[in-house]
Amino acid sequence: MKNSLPRPWLTCLMVGVALGASTAAMAASDRAFVPMGTADAVDIIDLGRQEVISTIIDTINTHGSALTPDGQRLILGSLTPHESSREIARPEGVTEDEHAAHHGDAGTTSMEEANTGLLYIADTATSRIIRTLEVPGPVHHVLVTGDGRHAVSTHPTGGGISVVSLESGQVIASLPTGPNPNYLVQQGEGGSLLVSNAGNGTISEVDPQHWFVQRNIRVGGSPEHMVLSEDGDRLYVNDDAGGRALAVNLATGSVGEEYEIGTAPHGIDLSPDGQTLYATSQGDSRLVRISLEDGTRHTAELSPAPYHLAVAPTDGRVLVTSRAAPLLWIVDPDTLKVLQTVELGGIGHQISLEASRSW
Repeated sequence: MKNSLPRPWLTCLMVGVALGASTAAMAASDRAFVPMGTADAVDIIDLGRQEVISTIIDTINTHGSALTPDGQRLILGSLTPHESSREIARPEGVTEDEHAAHHGDAGTTSMEEANTGLLYIADTATSRIIRTLEVPGPVHHVLVTGDGRHAVSTHPTGGGISVVSLESGQVIASLPTGPNPNYLVQQGEGGSLLVSNAGNGTISEVDPQHWFVQRNIRVGGSPEHMVLSEDGDRLYVNDDAGGRALAVNLATGSVGEEYEIGTAPHGIDLSPDGQTLYATSQGDSRLVRISLEDGTRHTAELSPAPYHLAVAPTDGRVLVTSRAAPLLWIVDPDTLKVLQTVELGGIGHQISLEASRSW
């Protein structure tokens, strides 16, 4: 009975099973998207294979990145000023008509400022730039709203944020928040946006329905990267000037716990269960893990200059880039030991993570 299948059929069956297993493995794989600043590219890392599998090119000095909720588009922000009078470059393989349709009136919009900024929209399936949009100033970090309708950018030289409709490609709002706006997060789909203003030690709360600042929270220091608790009630903020992370009660607007991080803290994120805080100290070359239950602090050397940080939502592995070398470390969340060092094409900035979907 076991030999009743002819050998060619058996071979085809075995190949089919192998292909099916391969496809399942790809579907279960997570990807990390890492913009590389002045390297003018974005590396895509397969976290299952722990290696770079593709690179997005045709970008200029991209620091900020954010995925749309469906994972099909990656929004990238350029920190290099763009001369608005110049025609936006047409990506290779895109016709003139397609290019004009993608940009709408953005290429002809008159700006009071000589310099504007650029947002790139990349297709995550093809690793190609499919659209380029102008925004009012160089872009540091980027957020896509929970409903997938808008891309919001911080403009450090302009003292505020801009909001772009991802449907029309047009800037629909531009508002001041404070000097040197740095990072942004959102309180769930439809909830308030929170913007850290590193220049005056405040967090601006922005109404996403009418696009205005409805509250400013004074936290002191130089707030930069942030992460929200899962329930959206607490905001954890890295204070670059104070070498600490602050826990902000958003209901009261008051700072509660303070956690020692070290010199020049930067990246910050939470474990998938929300019970552990991770942060980087660039100056001390340390990765820091803090138990939010009892405040227990553990550190591990990570050299040189650990920089941006993101926690994989599926298994809790900690991804950290280096400010001083083209590297990304994949770190065990419990032992803080480096599991894999991935060589990048440049210095890695705001990491975007896509978890377990088919592509």
